[in-house]
Amino acid sequence: MEVHGELWTLKELFVYPNEYIYWALQIVMYPLMTGLVAGAFVLSSLYHVFDRKELKEMSRFSLIFSYALLLAAPMPLLFHLLQPLRGFYVFLTPHFTSAIAAFGVVFFSYAGLVASEIWFVERRFFVQSAQRLRNASGIANKVKGFIYRAWSLGAYDISEEALRKDGKVIRVLAGIGVPVACFLHGYAGFIFGSVKANALWMTPLMPVIFIMSAIVSGIALCMLTYIIVLEINRLKSKRMKKLLPLEESGGVEMDIIKMTSKYLVFFMVIAVTLEFLDLVFRGYTAVKHWDILRTVIYERDFFNIFILQYGIGNLIPLVMLIMPGLTKRRAIIALILILIGVFMMRWNVVVGGQSFSLTLSGYMHYKIPIIPQNFETYKEGIIGALTIISLPFIFLWILSKVIPLTKEE
Repeated sequence: MEVHGELWTLKELFVYPNEYIYWALQIVMYPLMTGLVAGAFVLSSLYHVFDRKELKEMSRFSLIFSYALLLAAPMPLLFHLLQPLRGFYVFLTPHFTSAIAAFGVVFFSYAGLVASEIWFVERRFFVQSAQRLRNASGIANKVKGFIYRAWSLGAYDISEEALRKDGKVIRVLAGIGVPVACFLHGYAGFIFGSVKANALWMTPLMPVIFIMSAIVSGIALCMLTYIIVLEINRLKSKRMKKLLPLEESGGVEMDIIKMTSKYLVFFMVIAVTLEFLDLVFRGYTAVKHWDILRTVIYERDFFNIFILQYGIGNLIPLVMLIMPGLTKRRAIIALILILIGVFMMRWNVVVGGQSFSLTLSGYMHYKIPIIPQNFETYKEGIIGALTIISLPFIFLWILSKVIPLTKEE
């Protein structure tokens, strides 16, 4: 019988017969996806909680995008499980006796909270759309009108006083949502940091490092997607021969991008500082297993850690963002590099932590499945990862059919 992990694990030197890289690409994708959720919500809360008015449009977009990301967040775990139908037990029987079981509680709480905040933010739009489509003709308009009437929940009062009360509720929900979002992702770092048998994962800084890098990745993906959405709107306007001034046709509003990039740089500096602090602390204390850990960090995974993660994924985009005269093209390249850097951080933690044997005298290499040979290599390979990363955009596209993502729509 084939053992899980046997297909993609290459062993070197002295490795136990039952040792394989069990946590493969989908476990890399899982903290990446939950991190994107947390980061997108934190970005939306900068406006609602801290009253950063310059982020109003980005806040609305990132709030809806965070919900699309949230719907896809559990999928990597379901892909990874050999018995995926049992994965729903986490949601059906939530409790706090294990970190992964707590995911069910946190996930449902967070999903309800984000849905409630979206409802309060978009309530005026729901009511106005329901009233506008009440007597509209056509099946599509009737269906939309029914959806908006249902989502209005009978709360048709959109007077200034009612909207002002909505604003207060939104601020409270956003304030509660920030720690919940951080907990949603922080527990992923908690799971790794609490594994005593693995020297690379065992550090109290792991949850904090995961949270900060999550905020960085969420902001970067929201900015990148926001630019793409506005560019698509501009192209649609051109195609419909309704060429409008740039700011009215959905052209990229660079002021919003520049302002958001400042917050992104702020969180990047904190995230990189924490990661280097952890690295220096490990070298200074040189605790048990440090000898083999050092060979992994400074020799075998040097390219992944110091070139791809810190060099290409952190240093270069940081310089690109802080240089004066930020352009759309430079912002796009920097954001893509940041996402690569955060992905490599997850990769180096998950795969790097399994790359040395418990004998402390052997290594394991993860040969990532590119062309799927069976369902197992599809799930844990490149195609499976691309499937997962495409899901939030599909959900966002569906949501965009009933909720405008930008003010121009």
